[in-house]
Amino acid sequence: MERKLMERVLPVQGAYNFRDMGGLRTKDGRTIKKGLFYRSADLTDLTEKDKAYLKKLSLRLVFDYRDKAEADQRPDPTIAERHERIAVNGEDKTTAKSEWNPEDFYQSFSLKSFSNVYAEMPIQNLSYRQLMRYLSQPDRNLPLLHHCAGGRDRTGVGAMLILLTLDVPFDTIMDDYLLSNRLLKQFHQEMFAEASQYINGKRLQQFESDFLVQEVYLNAAADSINEHYGSFDRYLAREFGINEKVRETIMDFCLE
Repeated sequence: MERKLMERVLPVQGAYNFRDMGGLRTKDGRTIKKGLFYRSADLTDLTEKDKAYLKKLSLRLVFDYRDKAEADQRPDPTIAERHERIAVNGEDKTTAKSEWNPEDFYQSFSLKSFSNVYAEMPIQNLSYRQLMRYLSQPDRNLPLLHHCAGGRDRTGVGAMLILLTLDVPFDTIMDDYLLSNRLLKQFHQEMFAEASQYINGKRLQQFESDFLVQEVYLNAAADSINEHYGSFDRYLAREFGINEKVRETIMDFCLE
């Protein structure tokens, strides 16, 4: 499975974790078309060669989950017809309050606290509501690239929502989510180096272990949806207005 997932990684030098979400099989045996959905980390360091390559993708939309402070510090170059940014965590970081201060973030980070962040993300979130509005009109808005800073947490939840809507098995979605650990080794090392300025010893070792993406985090997001709405179908309808007919339209456009 990992080999098949790795085949969708794009040859981009200046952005981590850049991959095509196509090629995954759905429960009814169809496959997500390639060239419709992409995910990545931030795009600031794209090379001119990268930009020329990505221009060939004919992206209609880049959807950025970061807040204004993050985007101002590491701005995206223009590589699509439209760029839109709506912060998953809110401009005031209401979903991940400790992240504004690195010391607070590293000192307070735990499996439980980060699982709580994941549980909050998919519920009544303006960013994902806009993402799913775009998904509801695939002929107007695809191909689409969505991203955050590392392309793993906020993007991971966004990818889960897209893939569940397309009826991809959750086990496949989880395997795809966990691939970020392989693709973000350098990104994680940079995070651990920064963390070592604020924590050390066993606390640092624990952070290095807990910060990797892992099943408990994405499960927290999925479980939260079920706890709030009872089922993903009901969640789609109530959160995003995606009823069975709209979902069928999305699937017919995106699957082959």
